[in-house]
Amino acid sequence: MPEGDTIFRTARTLHRALAGEAVTRFETVLPKLARTDYDTPLAGRTVDSVESRGKWLLMHFSGDLILLTHMLMSGSWHIYRPGEKWQRHRSHMRIAIETPPMLAVAFNVPVAEFHTAASLARREGFNRLGPSPLAPDFSPAAAIANLAARGDLELGLALLDQTVLAGLGNVFKSEVAFACGLNPFRKIATLTKDQLSELVVTARKFLLANVTESSGHHRNTTRGIQGEENLWVYGRAGQPCRRCATPIRGQKHTADARISFWCPLCQP
Repeated sequence: MPEGDTIFRTARTLHRALAGEAVTRFETVLPKLARTDYDTPLAGRTVDSVESRGKWLLMHFSGDLILLTHMLMSGSWHIYRPGEKWQRHRSHMRIAIETPPMLAVAFNVPVAEFHTAASLARREGFNRLGPSPLAPDFSPAAAIANLAARGDLELGLALLDQTVLAGLGNVFKSEVAFACGLNPFRKIATLTKDQLSELVVTARKFLLANVTESSGHHRNTTRGIQGEENLWVYGRAGQPCRRCATPIRGQKHTADARISFWCPLCQP
């Protein structure tokens, strides 16, 4: 599943390509979207902005209309110039938004909804998102308080809880826990306020580092280690820790079967 850094970069690319442009054509195979387009056509509206919030992507149109999408495991947005060949087969197309200079196509997007500002505020699963580390107005204090309030959760699961902190997925939660020297199976209640603060600061640092213009599309949390050495622990079960050479472990959390990776020596 794309994590917050991927969705942020996607939103930034879409915003640069579409913001300020008038929609000349809208096409979709999703009945609910098609019905809204029939009642209140997209063609003629202006794309005001595109933004991300955690793992959600929002495309704002003039006239108080918002397209909310979530990629889950398989979805993606592509940008094409007029007449350019698509990289995916048309059968995977779910949404196409055309403007004079660019065409945005959503492939295999499983969640796509039109909202007004009022309906979006009521949208379950979105209206309770925690602070996003990539947001300009990110509040570390709110994120720390959210973590502290989930004392019954294991650390790995708490970092995945989008109502606590929006945007982290399986990769970053394992990498953040390693960087902070904390076992992902520890309960939040066993952590100090300073440890919670370090988790939040590290999460923001990792996400920000992976959305810079020079970061490319390959996640890197190891600071300068290139190629196949871009991650500390994620996906490296059985391989030696990059710090102490202890074999990395991978194990599923009992509560939801999501796997965490960690170093038994560096993260006791």
